[in-house]
Amino acid sequence: MKKLYFLLPFILFGCKSNTSTVGEINYKVSQTEVSDFLKYLSSDELQGRETGTKGIEKAAVFLEDFFKENKIKPYFATYRDTLTNFKSPAYNIVGVLEGTDPVLKKEFVVLSAHYDHIGLETKQQADQINNGANDDASGVTAVAQMAKYFAKTKSNKRSILFVFFAGEEKGLLGSESLVEKLKKRNFNLYAQLNIEMIGVPMKRDYLAYITGFDKSNMAQKINEYTGKNTIGFLPKEAEYKLFYRSDNYSFFEAFGKPCQSISTFDFENFDFYHHVSDEFKVMDISHMTSFIQEFLPAVTKIASTPTEEITMN
Repeated sequence: MKKLYFLLPFILFGCKSNTSTVGEINYKVSQTEVSDFLKYLSSDELQGRETGTKGIEKAAVFLEDFFKENKIKPYFATYRDTLTNFKSPAYNIVGVLEGTDPVLKKEFVVLSAHYDHIGLETKQQADQINNGANDDASGVTAVAQMAKYFAKTKSNKRSILFVFFAGEEKGLLGSESLVEKLKKRNFNLYAQLNIEMIGVPMKRDYLAYITGFDKSNMAQKINEYTGKNTIGFLPKEAEYKLFYRSDNYSFFEAFGKPCQSISTFDFENFDFYHHVSDEFKVMDISHMTSFIQEFLPAVTKIASTPTEEITMN
């Protein structure tokens, strides 16, 4: 998550499976795959994934390979969308899955997360790598598993753009760069779900919160689609204006459509924001797997309803 300087000293923003039946589809999210994906993306090998470094280059190759393996096509000529607003070569990784409906496929749902983090500490200390497991390798893992689900089930009538942003930690640069290109293509956006920091659970009566809760009916519709109290209102989110602090905001500003971030970081359940201890070992893999599983009915409905049910308030 983009650094919130004004919040200081607050801290921000065998194969076990869970099962969800979506229509006639019985699909299992693999806890082992969730674990393996997150473990590599937050490993020391990637050196904290700072935009423009060799570490994030390795992450980019990893994500490209994931799209290839799951037969998700590049949206542009390649999966790499070069940032136009960053001095060193840097790339969003963008894949697309065409919708199955001849009319609805002209509309797009964007599922996204940022794969960059803040890299290495400059001061000498035992651990200098900011691995960014929660921020935001957890969100990337969730989007990747959703991409795999849609690639296998073909249950999206609308087209889906899967985006892994670079430059988020530099000031939302990746999303700002991408929306400029999409606007020039007359990109027909229906809604965006951006996933931010879902590596640990909250102790609340809902699974996650959404930024900009009252800006659209997305929270209510997600709960309707899942049949559960999946999304709740977190007062601190509104107090600290988190809606404006992640890559959903670039899309909202450009398109004026429902574009919001989903998170389970609630200012009480995670002490390692932008800290070297944000590592794989402190992530709750079972929670992450359940999170992805619970969202599958919602993202399926968002990608398939015959009319635009999610609207701005």
